[in-house]
Amino acid sequence: MNLWYQKLTKPLFTPPAEYFPIAWGILYTLMGLSFLLIILSPKTKEKDYAVILFIIQLILNLTWSYLFFDMQSINLALADVILLFVFLIPTMYFFFKISKLAGFLLIPYLLQVIFAIYLTMGLRILN
Repeated sequence: MNLWYQKLTKPLFTPPAEYFPIAWGILYTLMGLSFLLIILSPKTKEKDYAVILFIIQLILNLTWSYLFFDMQSINLALADVILLFVFLIPTMYFFFKISKLAGFLLIPYLLQVIFAIYLTMGLRILN
């Protein structure tokens, strides 16, 4: 675990370190299945939007760890996770339009992103 992170004052309800690899392993599996359903769907304008939005939000997802742990920037990580949320909402909208199951598979991810906003904002306030 990152020594810098260990020294930070954590917000209430911060889970133990063991939570994150398990939770994200499940979430990435659900995201992958959801994206596969979209990729296998017939070509439409909505599919093009869905794929582009999914890729953007995935890049933002992967960028958060770099901004937070490597750059140790809570501010940039907070901006990133908020942008992630902003792009996830229309991603889910198009996923639901194409495949209800693909949309439903992203709901746990949406909940985790909201939780990540809470945690990151809490870290920003407390540190």
